[in-house]
Amino acid sequence: MSTSREPHSRTVLLVGASRGLGLAMANEFVKKGWHVIGTVRGNGRTALHELADANAGQVTIETLDVTEPDQISALRERLSARMLDMLFVNAGTASSNATETIAEVSTGEFERVMLTNALGVMRAVEGLQDLVHPGGLIGVMSSGQGSIANNIRGGFEVYRGSKAALNQYMRSYAARHTDDPRAMVLMAPGWIRTRLGGPHATFSVEETIPQLVDTLLTQQGIPGLRFIDRHGEIVPW
Repeated sequence: MSTSREPHSRTVLLVGASRGLGLAMANEFVKKGWHVIGTVRGNGRTALHELADANAGQVTIETLDVTEPDQISALRERLSARMLDMLFVNAGTASSNATETIAEVSTGEFERVMLTNALGVMRAVEGLQDLVHPGGLIGVMSSGQGSIANNIRGGFEVYRGSKAALNQYMRSYAARHTDDPRAMVLMAPGWIRTRLGGPHATFSVEETIPQLVDTLLTQQGIPGLRFIDRHGEIVPW
């Protein structure tokens, strides 16, 4: 990213910012003086609206469901006059029954998780990529459970598979854009206490998200794809 730009002029588009990690990321970017464009699903009021009210002019709210391709195209059109420093797609979902094996899960549940966590995310990346300037960063929220090499315990099979698929698709995306000067990041944030992570997760949002955002900022200006954790350490594929 060009270092000549003032911090207040920097803009991040956070896809999936109404709650959990996405909301916490939006709050952290606001603290750092960034302008945040955050997406929510539907028209109901969310905690992101409260963040926008408390930071007039610094937070813009857009509507987007990544499972609806027409909504991605519409958002791209609405933002056509903008130029982003960062696009980060946080949208994701958990399996309704984490104990189900891949053979036990219903077709509908498999399709739901894969559509949201892999196909929808990649459609958002592909559809919104042109908004990110050449020195910017394109990132997605992956998971350590998407690491095939680190899977020695099993469990969470549908969710694991969706994140492993996402990793593979991002790697294919990067292979198709070998001359792209932008940074690309697959982020494994750790097991965090959110609605998705559950109450028994190891880490809190408060201790992890500042680290995650700081790590994303250090990745700016480094071309190519990396699968990393919130500390910037490489995660095995």
